[in-house]
Amino acid sequence: MPISRSRIGSPEVAAVFAGWPEPIRERALELRALIVEVAASIPEVGALEEALRWGEPSYLTSQSRSGTTIRIGWKAASPSQYCLLFHCQTSLAESFRDQYRHELRFAGNRAIVLDEHQDLPRAALRECIAAALTYHLTRGRR
Repeated sequence: MPISRSRIGSPEVAAVFAGWPEPIRERALELRALIVEVAASIPEVGALEEALRWGEPSYLTSQSRSGTTIRIGWKAASPSQYCLLFHCQTSLAESFRDQYRHELRFAGNRAIVLDEHQDLPRAALRECIAAALTYHLTRGRR
C-alpha cells in the first residue's frame, strides 16, 4: 500500500505532536512511522487514517475495518514516557503481555509504555502493531 493512499498528516494531529517536548515528539514520530510502515506491509489493511481520538494521535483502518484503533499517548505527569495504546476491550494487551513480558512494559489492559531514553523495540512493536491492524481479520482464529 503506498503511503499516498493513506490519510496521514492531519494538521490537528501535527499540532498535538508539536505540543509535546522535543525528545518525546521525536520518539513518537518514530513510532508513528513504524505504524505506517507496518500498515503498508499488510495489503488487507488498506489505507490507514490518522485522526485524533481522545485527544491523541490515532491510526484507524477505516476503509478495510481490518483492525482496531491504535493511539500514541503522552502525559505531562510522566514526562519521559509515551505509550502505544490499544482498545481496552480487546485481548491485545493481554496477549502482548504474555508474549513480550520480558521485552516490553505494560500499563493496565491497553498500553505499552515506552521511554524516551530507549530505542524502540522494533521487532516486538512490529508484531503488536500488525496484530492490532488485523485484529478483526484474525479474531476468529485465536
